[in-house]
Order: sequence, then C-alpha cells, then structure tokens
Amino acid sequence: MSPETLRSVLPAPLEDPAAEPAGGERPAETPRIVAAEQALAGRLDGGTDQALARIRDQSYDSRPTPEHWERLADSPYVGFARTALEAAAARAAAIQAGELPYVADKAFTTEEVAVLGRACRVALLRDEPWLPELFDRLLPAIAVAPTPARTLPSQALLFELARSAQEFPTPEAAAALRAVRGVVRHAGVPKQLDRNLKRVDAALSERAEVAFRLPDLGFGPDGVHRGAVGDYEARITVGEDVALTWHHSDGRELRGVPAAVRRDHPERLKELRELVKRTRAHLTTLTRALEAALLAEAGQAYGRWRTEQAGHPIGRPLIERLLWEVEVGPGQWRAGLPVEGGRRFLDAAGEPWAVVDEDAVIRLWHPVRATPEEIRAWRDHLTERRIRQPFKQAFREIYLLTPAERETRGYSNRFAAHILRFRQLYALMKGRGWEPAMLGPWDGGYEGEATRVLSGRGWRGRLFLEYADPAQYEDLAATDQVRFERRTDGEWREAAPDEVPPVVFSELMRNVDLFIGVTSIAADPTWTDRGADRLRAYWHDTGFGDLGAAAEVRRDALARLLPRTRIAERAELTGRFLRVHGTRRTYKIHLGSANILMEPDDAYLCIVRSPGDAAGDLFLPFEDERLSLILSKAFLLADDENITDPDILRQIERSAPWQA
Repeated sequence: MSPETLRSVLPAPLEDPAAEPAGGERPAETPRIVAAEQALAGRLDGGTDQALARIRDQSYDSRPTPEHWERLADSPYVGFARTALEAAAARAAAIQAGELPYVADKAFTTEEVAVLGRACRVALLRDEPWLPELFDRLLPAIAVAPTPARTLPSQALLFELARSAQEFPTPEAAAALRAVRGVVRHAGVPKQLDRNLKRVDAALSERAEVAFRLPDLGFGPDGVHRGAVGDYEARITVGEDVALTWHHSDGRELRGVPAAVRRDHPERLKELRELVKRTRAHLTTLTRALEAALLAEAGQAYGRWRTEQAGHPIGRPLIERLLWEVEVGPGQWRAGLPVEGGRRFLDAAGEPWAVVDEDAVIRLWHPVRATPEEIRAWRDHLTERRIRQPFKQAFREIYLLTPAERETRGYSNRFAAHILRFRQLYALMKGRGWEPAMLGPWDGGYEGEATRVLSGRGWRGRLFLEYADPAQYEDLAATDQVRFERRTDGEWREAAPDEVPPVVFSELMRNVDLFIGVTSIAADPTWTDRGADRLRAYWHDTGFGDLGAAAEVRRDALARLLPRTRIAERAELTGRFLRVHGTRRTYKIHLGSANILMEPDDAYLCIVRSPGDAAGDLFLPFEDERLSLILSKAFLLADDENITDPDILRQIERSAPWQA
C-alpha cells in the first residue's frame, strides 16, 4: 500500500508531526499512528488480518509464530511500517527542534509504542534498505532530551525498538543501538541496552544471511579512510582498535588535532569523530556475532566469505586474527589463519595454503573439535606472532564429558555446591543472555533456576540454584545441577549430557564456570574473616583447590609468557600456583582465584588489587582480568623489597601463620 493510499484512510496526515501534540494531555481520540494501523487492518486479506490480530493480541499462552510475522511482512503492511516509522521520526525531530513541547517519556503513547514495535519488526524481518538511515535519525532523537536533562523523550519506544532487533536482528540495528547507548544520559538506560545488545548479538548468529554484513563507510582496501581537511589529511585506521590520526601533506603524523582544524573545520572534525564511533560500533557487532557463531556447524560458502568479510576493508583486520576451517573433503576440515584478504591461509607451522573451490564451506574453528596437539600448535603460533584475538578462540576453555556425567545420564553435578554472590551473579547472567529466576526470602524464592537457549534455539541449558539466608550469609546462592533440554516438536524435552552436541555442551558449561569464577566468594580475597565455618572452609578449599578449565588456560598462557618477562628467573609454575621468589619471602599465587599463600607456613597474604601496572606492556594473547591480576601481583612480589604499602608489609613480616 502506497503512502498516498495510507493517507486516504487517515483523518489527518500521519507524517505531520504537528497533527498530534507530543507531551501533556492527550486528545480523547485514538492516536493517528494507532488509527492508521486499525484502518489498514480492515483492508488486509483474511489470512493477513488474522496474523495481525494474533500478533496484536499475543499473550504468554498464545504467542505469534514466525509464520505470522512472515505473512504480515509479505503484505501491504510493509508500506504502513515505513510511513509509521517516518512519522515517529518526524515527531521526535520536532521535539528536538522545539517545535513540539518536551515532556519526559511522553513523546508516544503506550498504544503507539506497540504499533511502532510491530512496524519495526516487519521492516527488520524484510531487511528493508531504508531502515538503517531511519534508525540513525530516530534512535538519537528519542534517547536524548532536547534540554540538559538526563531524561529522554521515549524510553518505552527505545526499548521496544531494541526488543524488535532482538527478534529480527540486523547488524545495522545493533550498531545504531550501540551508538545511541554511548550518548544517552539516563543512568539506567545503558545497562538495559547492554542486555538487549547481548541478545541481539546472539540472535544475529542465527540469521546468517545478514549477520556479517558490513557497510561501505569510505575505507580503502588497506583499511584506511582518508580525507583532506584544510592543509592536513585525516586518516581513520582499523586495526585492533579504530584510530583517527592527522598528517602533514608530506605524510608526517602529528601528535594531535591541528589547531587550524579545530578552529576552521569544527563540523568536519565532528563528522570524523562520529565516523570513528560508527566504525567501532559495527566492529563490535561483528565481533559479538562471530563469537556467537562459534556454535555453528554449517558454515558458509568460501567465495562469499572472502568477498563480504575477509576482503572487506573494515572486517579484514578482525577476520585475519581469527582461526577458520575449510571443508576440503567430505567431513575433512583444514584449519588456517587467513592472510591477503582470505585469498590464502597459514597453518599452525606458518606454511601457506589456498582454497581451490569457491563453494567450499568455511566456518570458525572451535578448539573442542581439535586435538590437544593442534590446540597447542595454534597457541604457540599466535603467541609467537603476538596476535591478540578479538575474543578467546585458540585459548578458549573447553569442557568435555566426564565419566560421571555419562553415568548420571540426566544431569551434570560438575559445578554443584559453589557459593556465589547472588546479586552479582544475577547481573552477570542477564548480561550474557541467561534468564535467571529472582531468589529471595519469600515463599518459593529459596529455589530457582537460570536458563539459556542457544544454537539455533534448538538446545537449552538449565542451572539450578538455592538461596542462602541473607541475614546470615549476605544474600548468597548455592549452585546445584546443570541439565540440558532439546526442542522437539515445539516443546522442550530433557536430554542426557552425552546427547548434547560437543560445542553446545562445552559453551554452556563454560558459561556456568565463568559465573562461578567471577561471583564465587572464593574470588573475594577479603572473605577470610567473614561467614560461618562452612563458608570459610569453602573459601579456602576453592580458593586454593584444584584448577578448573579457565585456570588451566591461564597456566598454559603463563608457560608461554613468563620466559619473556623480567621476572623469568624469579617465577615458576608449580601445580596450581605461580610460585614467585621475592627477597623477603616466597609466594604462591593460585591460578584460579589469584589468592596468595606465603612460604614456609602458607600464611595468607591479602592483596585486593596490585598497586599500579607492574606488568607494564607485556603482551597477553587474550583479555582476561584474572590473568592480568596474577601477573601484576607476581611482578609486585618479585620486587617485594621495594613494597611500601604498610598493610602488605605488615602481612609479609608477621610471624603467626594464617589459620583456615
């Protein structure tokens, strides 16, 4: 249906922002955006009208299916969707320009937000080419007040559009949400947007036809965007980060922005800085989508991958820091690190090889599908070449089935009986796409579970939790079983651990281990003087106990890094610890918790954070806060004769051993 036809069914022009005032008291009649959808519904064919009715009247027990959305998207509704969203953008622009009064969160009614959410979902499902530009106009206009206030014109519409992108994600929508997340002033909105974006990124990996699309932002084949600004040249370069630099006409780089550019070209300078932000947002979206795609078994055609990802000037620096594998024969895969825009690959020994078949399948390499020898070889290769991957891949923790898990059949007890700080756990789970139950001291609040759906929404993990009395244990939760379910005939049915695909099993267990590693009381170095005896025993047993998969990865990384450091002669890896020989004492830093014991009596040394950055510019092959903390403590303690902190010195020099 054309905009002209749509206008003919409305009592006033839909796209006129002044046709209906924003803020203040609303007129009694139906808002025009809502009336437009109602008028359109009467003109749709029976099947499409029924699909719209199902979508509009959805409830927990009667949710629309993808077929309902596809029916709506393949109808005149798509014309209405564009007109309605343009009308919303026009109204938001009028509020920003002062043409309409500003009242916080009153730019759109609840009914209008629901209609605009449906319009957005249809446009996203169809991947409409006009939508990215509209997002760039609409999202900032509804997310930032036209005054210095920390409010926004429509928080409800912002979150509704974010939820729309969760259901039908595109990289452009994710990038636009990231960009607006950086400018919104409201204190609580960025946290909610972060949760939305986690879900958008995960969902993107399941929409392969759009997931890895990158825009043309004017970058050259070398990954550099060049532009003359007065007598200078601006260069935006994509590498591990996106950097804006300034150069003289002869190519010499300046230390900062030239004064003449600040004075004579402020708008151009603003445009370049905005381009840096946009480029970073697109790269962040691509990175998150790629990490989510580690679960994919199918892959994509090599020729398309080379053209759209490896050869793209923005994507190339990221793609060439990841390991990929190509199906070179039925069921036979060969791994490599792409070079030359994906035209060739290097194996773990540094030898080049090329793909012959343009239609060959290529996918991201996952260590759970590799042999221990292959994993070690790739870790050596990346460390020698000082390649820091955008996310953990070669150094990724892997979790294989244990004999006990094969015997229990229905569940895993591997991570049971850990004591976690529940509020921190809840926030971390929400941020990583899990749906945790809220535990608390009320009826039914002492037991619950957290769930995560992944891998094409065909598998689900469940972590069971128990609540601890906050009056005694400071709002803690204890872990219990991990269970797995497969979606069959539209329903979740329990599956034994050995029925779960190895990559899915490994990634779900990796998530649970992460939650424990971050939120366990054993990771708190100050816990020694708190809690009941059983909690103190758990703190000691876990904080200095056997190493989990994450700690084993740190041990592997340290074995490669330590010989390159100035403390190589003073540090050694011994079992569960990094042992550091200082002048005053010898110290043992646990590779899991980063807690410290001092020889000869195993007295506990509490260092909450190591002062300064003692590890300096040491190259780390992946981002890991605990690894950085361990190294920082090691550098500090290796030079313990120069420690001046009185609290640390008092503990080092005391004579009485710490008693668990």
